[in-house]
Order: sequence, then C-alpha cells, then structure tokens
Amino acid sequence: MEDAGISAREAARRCDWHESKSSRLLSGTTPPSESDIRLWCAACGADSQTADLIAASKAAESSYASWSRIQREGLRQSQRQYIPLYERTKVIRVYTSTVIPGLLQTPDYAAALMSAIVDYRGIVNDVDAAVAARVERSKVVNDGRHRCVFLIEESVLRNRFGDVGTMTAQLGSLLTILGKPNVVLGIIPSGSQRDQGMWTVETFMIFDEAEVQVELLAAFVTVTVPSEIRSYESAFSRFGSMAVYGRDATKLITAAIEALG
Repeated sequence: MEDAGISAREAARRCDWHESKSSRLLSGTTPPSESDIRLWCAACGADSQTADLIAASKAAESSYASWSRIQREGLRQSQRQYIPLYERTKVIRVYTSTVIPGLLQTPDYAAALMSAIVDYRGIVNDVDAAVAARVERSKVVNDGRHRCVFLIEESVLRNRFGDVGTMTAQLGSLLTILGKPNVVLGIIPSGSQRDQGMWTVETFMIFDEAEVQVELLAAFVTVTVPSEIRSYESAFSRFGSMAVYGRDATKLITAAIEALG
C-alpha cells in the first residue's frame, strides 16, 4: 500500500469497504479472505503479487511446526502422515547436506539415525515402528510411477550412523539406486567451487511444483508460496549443475565404502 502511494482510506474506497475493515486487515485483527486479497492487490496496482499473497495467507498458520509438537508422541506418526503426499507426487526432488535422504535409507541406517534423534530430543522411543513407516513411504522409489531426483553433498557419504556394517550396506544400496530408470542420484564433490554454484543449505524436498518441505534443527517448514517455491527450484538446479552422476558418482560412493576399512 505504501509502495502504491495510497492511504488506508483510499484503499478502502477503491475496495468499496468500510475504513474499519481496512484497519482490521492492516492490524492483523481480521485475516483476509482470498477475495479481500484480490481486491486489495487490484486497488494497489499489485496484481502480480496476488498469487503469492493468497498462498502466504493460507500457509500462515500451518507453514511452521516445531519438531517438539510434531514428534511429541514419537517418530512414527511424523513418518506416516506424509505418505499420501509422496504417493500423489509425480516428481520428488530432494537435496541434503547432512544425512542420506529418507527415501534411500536402509532400515538399519534409519534406525541408527532415528535413535540419535530420539536421544537428542528426549521423545518417545518408537524407532521400530517409525522405521517400518519410513520403509513404507520409500516404496515410491521402487514402484516406477514416480520420478525421484536426489542431490547430496559428498560429506553425507562419510557421516556415520550405525556400525561399519550398517554404513557399508547403506552405501552399497546407493550403488543399486544408480541403476533405476526413474531415479537420479547426483553427488556434489567436496571442494566444489561454491562461488559459482550454491552454498550448502538445510535439507529440503520439492513435491512437483506445489510444495517444499524444509527441515531445520528445531522445526519443520512447509513452503507453498509460488515465488518461494521457485527460489528452491532455482537452488536445486544450481546444486544439480555442481553434482556428478553415473560413473563419477559410483567412484565417490566406492571411495566412501573403502574408507570404512
């Protein structure tokens, strides 16, 4: 409104509202409806921002959720609740700089990782049930109906969870993934030139072009604003241009297995 150079009174006049409604919307006392946002943007000559503002308004209450709330009864439910999202998504894109992507985790690796999470967060220990739910969710990688693109930092291959046997099996599993026609696995080599690509960021997952999920230390963030989704898509594209694939990716995985001794 300020950028448009009009007052709240003038905005109310253009929207055919009572001034008190503009005041309530500006103060946040009353949340705007979709039609309110469309009228407001039109009044301010900002139609190009309508889609973003509608998406942001819808996501305002649900976009940020603390892990303590999500996982208050353990890990199983947080694994199961997103299975429908994975199943209806045609293209799943995942970037991680910390751990093997959940969809590619072996049961033993997942159990070791989840045990660490339970210990750190002091939550109910339902690791066995949570691992089973994660395995169920991972079926989207194998059913051939979804295209899955994974980009991981090379350091992920060397971050150990579980014993040597667990890590060897996990890395070996990645080698079999490389041969799947519906899966792309790219690895960003350590020492990559970052000022010509992207710096390492938090784990994020893109579901088609509709939603992005971001995993922070203390919270889980859902992004549905179109311009913000495009930002993650741009970052993913840059990471993709830095990654190696096929034989070069195999060499990095094999080297990580050999380093286990």
